[in-house]
Amino acid sequence: MRNDSDIAVISTAYLPSVRRNELTETEMLITVVDEALDKVGLKRSDIGFSCQGSCDYISGGTFSFVPNLDAMGAWPPIHESHVEMDGAWALYEAWVRMRHGDVEIAVAMGSGKSSTGDPAEIHPLELDPYYLAPLGVDPVSLAALQARQLIDTGKSSERELAEIAARSRRAAADNPRQQVRSAESDVDKLLAEPYVRSPLRRSDLPPISDGASCVVMATARRARDLVERPAWIAGLDHRSEVHNPALRDLTDSPSTRLAAEKAGGVAGVEVAELMAPFTAQEVVLRQALGLGDDVLVNPSGGALTGNPLMSTGLVRIAEAAEQIIAGGRNRTLGHATSGPLLQQNLVCVLEGDI
Repeated sequence: MRNDSDIAVISTAYLPSVRRNELTETEMLITVVDEALDKVGLKRSDIGFSCQGSCDYISGGTFSFVPNLDAMGAWPPIHESHVEMDGAWALYEAWVRMRHGDVEIAVAMGSGKSSTGDPAEIHPLELDPYYLAPLGVDPVSLAALQARQLIDTGKSSERELAEIAARSRRAAADNPRQQVRSAESDVDKLLAEPYVRSPLRRSDLPPISDGASCVVMATARRARDLVERPAWIAGLDHRSEVHNPALRDLTDSPSTRLAAEKAGGVAGVEVAELMAPFTAQEVVLRQALGLGDDVLVNPSGGALTGNPLMSTGLVRIAEAAEQIIAGGRNRTLGHATSGPLLQQNLVCVLEGDI
């Protein structure tokens, strides 16, 4: 039995991940907001609060999120916020705002255009400015160090990483919104490919993507009138670890484990959408969460086949919610990460009415 103050995801929308989208971020957001609201018959004037996630570094301009406010319209006056994070953290802020009790419907958005810059040059800027950033350590090199630790400690193997890549590509083949849909998915052939950064091959890496996403939430009092089967947010939590990767065990993710515990645990979870842009990171997350072999991981294809920065995490929650809204599942999990090598992790556990 749900209380009127319980909060549910009632609608989602996201653009297909592509290498370059000619729309501006504002135009991309307008498209997904229109689609998400139309699905449940809402207008922008019905929204009590909105929050967007984006990144000035990726956009290449200061306060670049300001034009994106046009996605929600300038009139009537709106209550909004912004996080310099993935849209999953925008959803977290909107969820907290709704729990104040005076907002019944809220919108979370995420958008990013990696095509406008060089991720290998931009990403080192998120590292500490004294020791790592001057080295220009790019995300692929860092991920290779993590994968090497995982393999050398016996927690994974190159074959397991290739199997994850192959499974993700086969799943993406059935999802028209994923970017990598027709690539090689034979494990032995993937293992025969050359290294990009040992022990990682091209299939272990995400594509460079543009994209945007939107999630609409409502309190129980409104959700039941707007959608037949809401995806109730049973728990939502995020935790972070020390920023410098050299001070962490890269083969584990205690922040993910703690966030999942605070969000209600993984018992009974049928589907997990994990934001693992590198194959080795899926292994770390699965082991940290203690997911069994009966849990379906990333049936959407995941971040390995579509990775629009600042939107990828919100897409994982949207996909987990759609597994309940339209897929008939009863308990799913959406995960998002931020920072170098799984530094910050957010877990959202969703449930359907049984």
